[in-house]
Amino acid sequence: MIIACIDLQGGKAVQLVRGRRCALAVDDVLGLLNRFRRYSVLHVIDLDAALCRGTNAGLVRLLCRQSKSKVRVGGGIRSVARAGWMLRWGAEKVIVGSAAFRGGKIHHAFLRRLARRVGRRRIVLALDAERGHIVVRGWRKRLALRPEEVMPQLEPYCAEFLCTCVEKEGAMRGTNLAWFRALRRATRLPITAAGGIRSRREVRALKRLGMNAAIGMALYLDQLR
Repeated sequence: MIIACIDLQGGKAVQLVRGRRCALAVDDVLGLLNRFRRYSVLHVIDLDAALCRGTNAGLVRLLCRQSKSKVRVGGGIRSVARAGWMLRWGAEKVIVGSAAFRGGKIHHAFLRRLARRVGRRRIVLALDAERGHIVVRGWRKRLALRPEEVMPQLEPYCAEFLCTCVEKEGAMRGTNLAWFRALRRATRLPITAAGGIRSRREVRALKRLGMNAAIGMALYLDQLR
């Protein structure tokens, strides 16, 4: 399954290259709901909230309420209360990344509280990695941990994982299928793959691994071939 991505920054839908350079910006964010109506699931990520540089909460709320697709929301979800708001706005699931870690280790206490309050079936844990190591705080801080090392310990707290190959993100040069194969061996839970996916061939390869494909740049540029 293809999942369309709407990343929000400064009130616009943007596509960043490796989480740094903005390569594309769309003013009509709500118009993307019609453009992506064929996809049954959307990922909506508040990049400003992820970087603690503000919030696009109003847009997130509108997208959740107006979308005909299921919406999974992430970016800056660092408390149980905030996760609850997103779900009440109509999000199907919340995507939690940085808050899953504290002091370079798994933040078990927070994850237990979150799973107890909202239910693990409504939680997606984001394990974004650059050169194999988990990165947090908007991909600005690198941890010593690797996704495949922590997945078994994180399984009790979530329904699935979202794994992004950060060095491929937005570059339109293809993703790292070998990395995703290694991740597939590390967990029994569903995985959504992200980062540089640009072709139907890659989508099919991920499907054979039992993974969904979260795609941004290739959809915005109408270059998914």
